[in-house]
Amino acid sequence: MNTYDFTLAGAQLKALNTGALWWPDKQLLCVSDLHLGKSERIARRGGTSLPPYETRDTLTRLAADLALTHARTVVCLGDSFDDLGAALALPEEERLWITRLQTGRRWVWIEGNHDPGPVDLGGSHLAELPLAPLTFRHIAEAGASGEVSGHYHPKASVALGGRTVTRPAFIYDSDRLILPAYGTYTGGLNTRDKAFRALMRAEACAVLTGKIPIAIPMPRTPT
Repeated sequence: MNTYDFTLAGAQLKALNTGALWWPDKQLLCVSDLHLGKSERIARRGGTSLPPYETRDTLTRLAADLALTHARTVVCLGDSFDDLGAALALPEEERLWITRLQTGRRWVWIEGNHDPGPVDLGGSHLAELPLAPLTFRHIAEAGASGEVSGHYHPKASVALGGRTVTRPAFIYDSDRLILPAYGTYTGGLNTRDKAFRALMRAEACAVLTGKIPIAIPMPRTPT
């Protein structure tokens, strides 16, 4: 298991190289911003046609992380579907796949700004999930502590071997953790953006995803 280990509010956590968060003591796997059905939504609204495989790719990676961790609880941290139409248009094969992944597990869908609300896919649907000492919600709240959120799709850059590598990234400080987007067709917001500078403390770290997680001080100076 390729992970970066760290502590938030006393909870021992592992940032997986895939962009998922593993909390061993709770046997909990958390993923954020799956945006399932994004290619369908783009095509439906007259946008550029994209290969309609992103849901399968995202679910394949999620299934692998579940097999790796044997998670008993799964928290999907909001924006799990790209919109209501995307949720309703989810092919039956993929709906059944989600049902199989849920079997024998507690599955929590956290509401996001893209989410359609409760859909007939099993699990529970919550605005947020308090699980001491942490609270799981979609969008970070000012002044919160022990908070795990998503929404912003953070990404960060690092110089490696004479070139600049940019990857989705976890960002965390003593108060909060913001997860990268887990979905295949998801963009990202650079940690240098003012949204992160306002939320994160000066000592914040970024953990870049990829084959091996790379931890660096969170880049925050505007370019």
